Amino acid sequence: MLIKAFAAAVHGVDATVVTIEVNCTQGVKFFLVGLPDNSVKESHERIVSALQVNGIKFPRKQIVVNMAPADIKKEGAAYDLPLGIGILAAAELIKADKLTDYMMMGELSLNGDLQPVRGVLPIAIKARELGFKGLILPMQNASEAAVVNNLDVLGVSNIKEVIDFFNEETELKPTEVDTRKEFYIRQDQFDFDFSEVKGQETVKRALEVAAAGGHNLIMIGPPGAGKSMMAKRVPSILPPLTLHESLETTKIHSVAGKITRGTSLIAQRPFRAPHHTISSAALVGGGSYPQPGEISLAHNGVLFLDELPEFSRTVLEVMRQPLEDRKICISRAKSTIEYPAGMMLIASMNPCPCGYYNHPNKDCVCLPGMVQKYLNKISGPLLDRIDIHIEIVPVPFEKISDTRPSESSYEIRRRVIQARKIQEERFKDVPHIHCNAQMNTRQLNEYALPDKEGLERLKTAMDVFNLSARAYDRILKVARTIADLDASDKVLTSHISEAINYRNLDRNSWMG
Repeated sequence: MLIKAFAAAVHGVDATVVTIEVNCTQGVKFFLVGLPDNSVKESHERIVSALQVNGIKFPRKQIVVNMAPADIKKEGAAYDLPLGIGILAAAELIKADKLTDYMMMGELSLNGDLQPVRGVLPIAIKARELGFKGLILPMQNASEAAVVNNLDVLGVSNIKEVIDFFNEETELKPTEVDTRKEFYIRQDQFDFDFSEVKGQETVKRALEVAAAGGHNLIMIGPPGAGKSMMAKRVPSILPPLTLHESLETTKIHSVAGKITRGTSLIAQRPFRAPHHTISSAALVGGGSYPQPGEISLAHNGVLFLDELPEFSRTVLEVMRQPLEDRKICISRAKSTIEYPAGMMLIASMNPCPCGYYNHPNKDCVCLPGMVQKYLNKISGPLLDRIDIHIEIVPVPFEKISDTRPSESSYEIRRRVIQARKIQEERFKDVPHIHCNAQMNTRQLNEYALPDKEGLERLKTAMDVFNLSARAYDRILKVARTIADLDASDKVLTSHISEAINYRNLDRNSWMG
C-alpha cells in the first residue's frame, strides 16, 4: 500500500514541506531514499525499538520510503515520528484516513518517547500556510508552535499516543496559548536597571542616544569602570518588541534550538555576549549544516562584544557587511541562505594593554607605541561603522557611596520610545527603514542637514580629526537622533557639537 505523510525541513529561517512516501510490498528489505543524512538513515533502528517496546511488531515486508523533494538534504532525527507513522499506515497497522490532515515532527527514543526538535515555529507557520489542519510534535515544543493561530498543535509524549489518535482510540487536546497576554506580561520584566548605576551620566546619555536611534556604540575605559555593567542594561531602555519583531526573533532562536522549554514568544529584546575566542562561523553563522550565528541571534536586540581588540581580526572583519546591510548571506555550492542581522552593536575595550592609558589616577606602564598597536587591532573601516565612541572614566568614591537611586531605565526608555515614534512617523513611507541609524544618503540630505553654522562646525571637525566620508554620515545620523530626543524638527549646531563629541577614537589624543 502506498501512503503519504508530511514533515518539514528548515532552510535558513523558513520551512519547506517534505512529503514522506511509503510503499509496502512483499519482501523483507528496507530502502530509504530522498537525500537523507546519516541521522535520518539511523531512524530505522530507533523506530523498530520504539514500536517493539510499545507492543507493535515492525512490518515484515519490503518497505520503500522516499523523502521528497529529493534535491533537499534531510538532516537530523526529527523525521523519526512521520517515518514511523508512515510505515505503520502503509502496512495497514493504523488507519490512514486523517494522515494527510497533519504535519508531524519528532525524534524518537528507544522506548517511543518523543524528544524536542529545532525549528518548530517556522514549521508551524508553513503548516498553516499550506492548509494543514494540525501539527503533531513533542510536548516540549507545543507552547512554541501554539503561537500560530488557526492550527491545531497537538503535543504528545510517546508514539503510542499518535498511533491511538490515528486509530481513533483516543483524542489529543490542542495546546492553546494566549499569545498576546503572555507577550505583554513579560515585556517589562528586566533583571538589570540603570537606577543601579552610580555616576557615569555622560555614558548614560550616549547609551540613550544610541538606543533612541539604533546606533552602534563603543565604550573605551579602564578595567572596573562599568562598561559591561551598563551594556547589560541597554535592553531595558530599548523600545519594547512589536509582535512582528517578536515572531521574527523567535523564529531565529527556534531554528538555532535556543528556545527555553515552555516558552512561546520571546518578549524581550535579545542580548548576546559571545566570548572573544569565538570563530567567524559561530559569529556570523554557517558551518557544515548552516545555523544562525550570534549576530542573527541578536537580531532586534543587542550584540555585546566585550574587550573588542581581543577578538580575532578575521572575526571582526566579517562583521563589516552585516553592520551595513543588516543581513547575512551564507553561500554554499548548492544553496544560499540569508539570515537577518538587524542588531545594535555595543562594544567595549580598554585603552591599552595594561588598561590605564589616560587614567586620572593610575599610570600607564605600556611601552611607547603599544597603545597605537593595541588600537590598530580594530580596523579603521570597522570603527567607521560604529556611530558613537564614548570614553568612560572611573566613578569617584563620593558617587559610588551615594545611596540615592539614579535615573531608572523606565524614565530613559520613555524618552527613547518618544524619539522612536518621531522616527517611525518620518519613515512611514520608506520601506526597510525604521530608525535614524538606517538612513541612506537621500534621507540624510532630506532630514539631517544642519544650518550653516552647524555645517561650518562639522567642516572644522572633519579637517581637524581627518574624518572619513562614512564618519560624516554617522555624525549626521547621531545629530538627527539627538534632535529627535529634543523634539526638534531641525538639526541645530548644539546637536552637531554633541554628535562630534561622540567620535573619541578619531582624535589625536588616542594616538599613543
